Amino acid sequence: MDKKSLTAVARQQLKIAATASSGRSSQTIYGGHAHSLRQTVIALTAGQSLAEHENPGEATLVVLSGVLTLISGTNEWKGSAGDLLVIPNARHSVKAIDDVAFLLTVAK
Repeated sequence: MDKKSLTAVARQQLKIAATASSGRSSQTIYGGHAHSLRQTVIALTAGQSLAEHENPGEATLVVLSGVLTLISGTNEWKGSAGDLLVIPNARHSVKAIDDVAFLLTVAK
């Protein structure tokens, strides 16, 4: 068994994102390319985004801190700390309203 504090990982990734020229940082905390399940903590500074991309499989995100907007076509969903958003099976993007950290879970 492996235990991680999502709060601590989110805090660390937000610090890294704050100093990165891209304004973002991430750390895979479970799984990876050789697994069917992957969980990654992603941090974005306010105003930064993950550009529109395809959905690699079933996916959800849980907002750990801050506020974000998930965008797919003309649909938008706002998420804040504690919210679970199901990522649509379509092209989508994520924009940070505030400094935000979220747990992305993907099952391929």
